[in-house]
Amino acid sequence: MKVYLRGLTCANCAGKIETAVNALKEARQAEINLVKQTMDVSLAEGAEEQIVLEKIEKIVHKYEPEVAVALENKESVKLKGCSCSRCHTENDDHHHHDHDIHSHQHHHHQPVEEVDGKKLWLRFGCGGMIFLAAVFLRDSTAGILLFLFSYGIFGYDVLLRATKNILRGQVFDENFLMSLSTVGAIAIGEMPEAVFVMMFYQIGEAFQEYAVNRSRKSITSLLDIRPDSAEVFTENGIKRVHPDEVNIGDFIFVKAGERIPLDGRIKEGSALLDTAALTGEALPRGVAPGSDVLSGCINLDGNLKIQVTRPFKDSTVMKILEMVENAAGKKSKTERFITRFARVYTPVVVGLAVALALLPPILGFGEFSMWFGRALIFLVVSCPCALVLSVPLSYFAGIGAASKNGILVKGGGDLDTLCHITHLIFDKTGTLTKGKFSVVAIEGKEKEELLYLAALGEANSNHPIAEAIVEEYEKIKKTPVDLISGYKELGGFGVSYSLDGERVLLGNQRLLEQENVAFSPFAGVGSVIYVAKNGKFKGYIVVADTLKDGLQEALTALRQKGIQSLTMLTGDRKENAEAMANELMLDGFYGELLPQDKVRILDEIKEREAPGKIAFVGDGINDAPVLAGADLGIAMGGIGSDAAIEAADVVLMDDDIGKLAVGLRIAKNTRTIVRQNIVFALGIKALVLILSAVGMASMWMAVFADVGVAVLAILNAMRKK
Repeated sequence: MKVYLRGLTCANCAGKIETAVNALKEARQAEINLVKQTMDVSLAEGAEEQIVLEKIEKIVHKYEPEVAVALENKESVKLKGCSCSRCHTENDDHHHHDHDIHSHQHHHHQPVEEVDGKKLWLRFGCGGMIFLAAVFLRDSTAGILLFLFSYGIFGYDVLLRATKNILRGQVFDENFLMSLSTVGAIAIGEMPEAVFVMMFYQIGEAFQEYAVNRSRKSITSLLDIRPDSAEVFTENGIKRVHPDEVNIGDFIFVKAGERIPLDGRIKEGSALLDTAALTGEALPRGVAPGSDVLSGCINLDGNLKIQVTRPFKDSTVMKILEMVENAAGKKSKTERFITRFARVYTPVVVGLAVALALLPPILGFGEFSMWFGRALIFLVVSCPCALVLSVPLSYFAGIGAASKNGILVKGGGDLDTLCHITHLIFDKTGTLTKGKFSVVAIEGKEKEELLYLAALGEANSNHPIAEAIVEEYEKIKKTPVDLISGYKELGGFGVSYSLDGERVLLGNQRLLEQENVAFSPFAGVGSVIYVAKNGKFKGYIVVADTLKDGLQEALTALRQKGIQSLTMLTGDRKENAEAMANELMLDGFYGELLPQDKVRILDEIKEREAPGKIAFVGDGINDAPVLAGADLGIAMGGIGSDAAIEAADVVLMDDDIGKLAVGLRIAKNTRTIVRQNIVFALGIKALVLILSAVGMASMWMAVFADVGVAVLAILNAMRKK
């Protein structure tokens, strides 16, 4: 069950709501995603969704009365407490209609944010001018009245919320703490300090809301890649429909400048595609008939007829949206710790403040007013928002930075794991190699004739090696069409045929040995096809799955980022695996493996390399078990299978191993920022608390320790990764 909480921006309140919902007997587990303003709730057996929703609504409104509570479904969302005109338009049944959650956000939030922004500027402008006037007249009655008026402008809503919450039985929230500390400051004659504390508190609140909204927009901006319609070929011509109405096998038409709505294969036309939204790559990619294309790409310069290969719900663009939207909800251990810490921190500090105000005067260590002033400073420092908000924002900013580079990280915990990876295990085919056979060497006196003879014999085969030879020949000539006779497939050896009365042999070493043809054996890496004509050896052609471009540089970059060992697993022959491992300077390799062998090898490596975290990088459906079994599974998103992508924790959208080094950098920078925020926030707060207890801290220092630290921590969280 997913509940939408429109308007929730307070991290401290979110933690309290989460705790209260978790205490419900109908809820097994509740987790709030503040950036998305949603709460995922696992229901207990037999619990009714509507009853739980009503209880959640009461809990939310206890802490945040203005937050609208909604039940979010995949197709639509029913908003409660929403005041937009669309929601109050009567339909045929005179009930509020359902509409898409993202559409609602688009039409509802934009004008509200503009109005709120104008009110904020007006508030701070008027309040600030009155405060400055009060400073100049501070020793007069007019100055006192101006201070009170300025305090009312900045703090009326805080005082009102504090009063309402006390009546509801919710005492120790930030509104109460801020009200008590500032009213107390006024009572002991610190008027400027009281106004300034309230003003800075409001600045901090506004900045926190801005930071959350900015991070949220980094998600909603991705909605731009979600297509709204598709032009499908029908018996009556081209018809524009919603993408989910298009079936597999249907043909769609995509004009220049339009976004491709569904995954498919080009049947007619060629064009350049902008794939930046999916892969982070700025350079366009050329496509032609036979090319596979992914939804979300922009057709830059040509008209394309595409045959759909996946339904809309399983398309690349929908998978990306689902993964990125869910990413912020998967919290890291650090985030969970900070949430638990905040629940304890505030009550402890409030308790210490009460003790500081009462115990010393009772024990005869000074006047009550002096210790009361120190206790007020304690209260100002007691809000944990700097931690509760900046830590999740740091992780979400890291996830956003990774997605812009074509790296989809499925959660903060996965980002944490990524920065601790010390050992990488790679699948070979499609991961380290291009996953496609091609001719890598032709050895013989007459190379063109050699290739021609081989292409003639392989033209009718659909074997990958045969296709590679024919494709190589087509680069210099058209498809071989010469008539051959006596074509025979020699099982386990190769093929033979006659051309102009001369017998041609294509095959392996055993074929030539059987036919007593003298030849020079090939000793390198790859699949070799020997060619003989009229009993004479003509040469050989080597076909291999070639390494990806820039792979050596990518592996070097990974070592520079702290990867200690690189291992390759493959089902290929051990000789080929060894040669490739030596070429890439890998630390280990395993060849001739079955899918179940890969899982066994992974377990052995995990036992051997116990101190470090291990990631597996793969692309095929047979890699799904080992992707799930590794500390971190990394899938190739462009050509990877759906099963591999589902099982993985990180997806490389453009299949570029070099992006892993970028992901490691982002993950490690995120971890550094999180640590900086924790140490900085706790350090400053602890220092000011100690100084206030001994009478060396002022209210100004307390304001910096609360609002100032929160603003700096949020700025640090949002800086470039």
